[in-house]
Amino acid sequence: MNYKNPLTLEALQVIDCIERRESFAKAAEELNKVPSALSYIVQKLEEQLGVTLFQRQGRRSVLTPAGRVLLEQGRELLAASQRLVDLTRETATGWEPRLRIAVEGIIDSEELFGWITPFLHQHPNVELDISEVILGGGWEALEQDRVDLVIGAPAPKPTHQGFRTEPLGCAQMVFVVRKDDPIASLPQPVAADHPLLLQRPMVVAHDTSVQGVRRSIGLFGGSKYLYVQTMEQKIAAQRAGAGVGRLPRKRVQPQLDSGELVEIEIQNPQTGAGGDTNLLLAWRISHKGKALKALVDLILAERH
Repeated sequence: MNYKNPLTLEALQVIDCIERRESFAKAAEELNKVPSALSYIVQKLEEQLGVTLFQRQGRRSVLTPAGRVLLEQGRELLAASQRLVDLTRETATGWEPRLRIAVEGIIDSEELFGWITPFLHQHPNVELDISEVILGGGWEALEQDRVDLVIGAPAPKPTHQGFRTEPLGCAQMVFVVRKDDPIASLPQPVAADHPLLLQRPMVVAHDTSVQGVRRSIGLFGGSKYLYVQTMEQKIAAQRAGAGVGRLPRKRVQPQLDSGELVEIEIQNPQTGAGGDTNLLLAWRISHKGKALKALVDLILAERH
């Protein structure tokens, strides 16, 4: 007896988009289809599988448990199909149609786009997919082949083989507080165990690695921490006065110049907050694509 699998990549793409946008109408807009076309695809798949994939919660369309299982596994199929398409095109031309780039949160966004915009102008057919990583997250993503290039990977390079790196420079990290924080009025340098310092929450951006040993830089003081997901959130939290901590000087120089934030010298830099973080460009030695080489060469040329 022949069995025809009712699942198609188109159906998975539709379900993925509806889940992300929480609406058939918004998903239809993103996919450039009419909502009725999406409803037909979902209803047909539900009938063939004998399950309900979405349920209404107010104005939102939410996956059922069965729909969640389907989408979680389906996203792996979508990613695999995209990799197959990319590999086929790369094999034919030597040029990757798409580069997945992980950017360390320390990197200033204006500087980043100053590097990659010339590449986009020179190679308009190459698509870039940029994500933010923190500390060990970039190395892990590279090892697991989830990205092609890490911009700003923190040194040192992991000891195992398979990565190639080029120095990108140093990022100076400075300990800052709001100008109206009582710590700003203390005589400099401030002892790392000063009571006022220990009372303030330390804002910490989560290391985005999942399986590897997570890194931490410059943590000290008491047990109170405010954890955030991105460097942008960390900067915003410290500007709002929610806590204190180290930030990349280049990303907060305007606030330092205006006096909104104040740099604090910590007496014990070994446990405090100062110094440089060496940054690297990193990619897998096995990656021989022309687009990756062109981007790396361009970034290194811009840096010199």
